[in-house]
Amino acid sequence: MSLFRKKPIDVLLKEAGEKGAGLKKDLGAFDLTMLGIGAIIGTGIFVLTGVAAAEHAGPALVISFILSGLACVFAALCYAEFASTVPVSGSAYTYSYAAFGELIAWILGWDLILEYGVASSAVAAGWSGYFQGLLAGFGIELPKALTSAYDPAKGTYVDLPAIFIVLLIVFLLTRGVKKSARFNSIMVIIKTAVVLLFLAVGVWYVKPDNWTPFMPFGFSGVATGAATVFFAYIGFDAVSTAAEEVKNPQRNMPIGIIASLLICTVLYIAVSLVLTGIVPYNQLGVKNPVAFALSYIHQDWVAGFISLGAIAGITTVLLVMMYGQTRLFYAISRDGLLPKVFKRVSPVRQVPYVNTWVTGVLVAFFAGVVPLNKLAELTNIGTLFAFITVSIGVMILRKTQPDLQRAFKTPLVPLVPILAVVFCGYLVLQLPATTWIGFVSWLLVGLVIYFAYGRRHSTLNDQSQANEKVS
Repeated sequence: MSLFRKKPIDVLLKEAGEKGAGLKKDLGAFDLTMLGIGAIIGTGIFVLTGVAAAEHAGPALVISFILSGLACVFAALCYAEFASTVPVSGSAYTYSYAAFGELIAWILGWDLILEYGVASSAVAAGWSGYFQGLLAGFGIELPKALTSAYDPAKGTYVDLPAIFIVLLIVFLLTRGVKKSARFNSIMVIIKTAVVLLFLAVGVWYVKPDNWTPFMPFGFSGVATGAATVFFAYIGFDAVSTAAEEVKNPQRNMPIGIIASLLICTVLYIAVSLVLTGIVPYNQLGVKNPVAFALSYIHQDWVAGFISLGAIAGITTVLLVMMYGQTRLFYAISRDGLLPKVFKRVSPVRQVPYVNTWVTGVLVAFFAGVVPLNKLAELTNIGTLFAFITVSIGVMILRKTQPDLQRAFKTPLVPLVPILAVVFCGYLVLQLPATTWIGFVSWLLVGLVIYFAYGRRHSTLNDQSQANEKVS
């Protein structure tokens, strides 16, 4: 039974409220909403929209975005209840510790380490590509050996720009959460303005004929498109990792999670409609569909702004993903399942500075040296697994702790959590077998670490041993 020992919610809240040892409460509802938009709008809107339209959904890409958005909205409502009830770092990992017990919490924490770590490395590599494209526009080219991950056949050995942006983000994160949030807000405003500029210019060139046939690949293509563009939505869960650094989390956490997701969903639907209305869907299978669409209608003057928006967008995704990773390490270390060094907090800036640099070095290594072609798919399966677990957790806590004080309640329980499980479960089944194999392999490695280290060093294990000695 020790594998499923639960951490009482009052204990979690007490740990988060300890003076001197905790994180600084500096964020409001606006900061959280900006963090959410920062995490969501990025590679997805500037890259994945074209591939999903050309290969899977056609003009029905808008339905793919709505399907993915629904899965996320249902899950977001469940996250909002947990985040307002248990405003503690660690996101779904912490919630699972209270609802399911230690082993499930560790599995989910290990899963989220994969999600944030791989996503950060992949996003940094994507940032590098856009940044080099921007430099090329000014006639500046880096030595080929320093432009991409290790591949001697192509003459590349290290992706220097990817390493540079990761270390820059690490430096920013160690300056304090408020400074990081302020930088994120500036970048979010820039990229949102660029998306609105695309819509304002492109809407005048929409030809309804391009929306016919609307569903050329059938509904199965729309479903596959939904699983593909789901990557565009991941990140709002990273907002919940900020819970311990939020002023009035009971009010602000639900606002930040739900508002950021709704704003991004509206923007995605608008972009997909305009994009497929401008360009025939079978011509959108390019890496830069938004810029391509503007060239298609001979509005090249906007293309430079699109590159700027893409770089700003990818920068904020990287910032929020790495932020989430550091807070996850902090929470797991505080519970004793990882070495104590990860929970060390700077007494001046009140941020977990050691694990921030450890995270940065690891992400920089994978982004700069290791090709990450297929690993990015692991991000999707890891996120969907977390969404399903949190949704089930809401139903369990409603049964086991009905009198728990909940500042925000997920509406229509158990219907909404069940819909979240069904939608996310459907999407996860659309992912290829190779992704499942990689995911299961990662979890098996995590189980080895738990039984070799975490189970013995767990703070709950220390408490039970102390209780045994007293009795």
